Amino acid sequence: MEKRIRRYNIIVASIVFIGLPILFWALGDFPRRSSLKEILSVLTLVAFSLMLGQFFLARSNKKVLTGHKMSTIIKYHKYIGYIFVSVLLLHPFLLVLPRYFESGVEPTDAFITIITTTNSIGVVLGIIAYCLLLILGLTSIFRNQLKMSYKTWRVFHGILSIVFIAIATIHVIDLGRHTNTAMISYFVTLSGIGIFLLLRTYILKSSGGTK
Repeated sequence: MEKRIRRYNIIVASIVFIGLPILFWALGDFPRRSSLKEILSVLTLVAFSLMLGQFFLARSNKKVLTGHKMSTIIKYHKYIGYIFVSVLLLHPFLLVLPRYFESGVEPTDAFITIITTTNSIGVVLGIIAYCLLLILGLTSIFRNQLKMSYKTWRVFHGILSIVFIAIATIHVIDLGRHTNTAMISYFVTLSGIGIFLLLRTYILKSSGGTK
């Protein structure tokens, strides 16, 4: 029975966090560009979707994860985080990568233009989200070197994740080339539920500790 539940959860998670963003991209009425640009776009969409999925691959989602060993869940959470944090940290550079194969604006000039366009709220939020993501990644890798207990680190990690996802989602909605109504609804719904699950866990623990 537990094996069936695990298999079902894996299938559903794959459909929700990988299948749906690809489906929305494929069915969306977006201007198609070069194959390289579209591949990089899909990679970024899936990476961000799987980052949202991290909220569901945690202790805050224990009821749904019944049948899975928590140690295994945490291991998957860690591996997915390391891989797709790396992909998202490369995002600004992947934006200008196709410029190396096109005539026109030089990749370096395009990159500088992107990160210095401070009159765009989407760009500013993107830079803030990038810094938060970098902190998330570094504090996860070097957690054992930080002078804080595991419990304190978990709260810090969770709050930082909430702030990052909230800012990053607004950035994606504002500047994303593929953010039509379906994609926006998808990202807002996932981020909203994920943040709710985590906040509920903190509130329940806090109220339980005061009794």
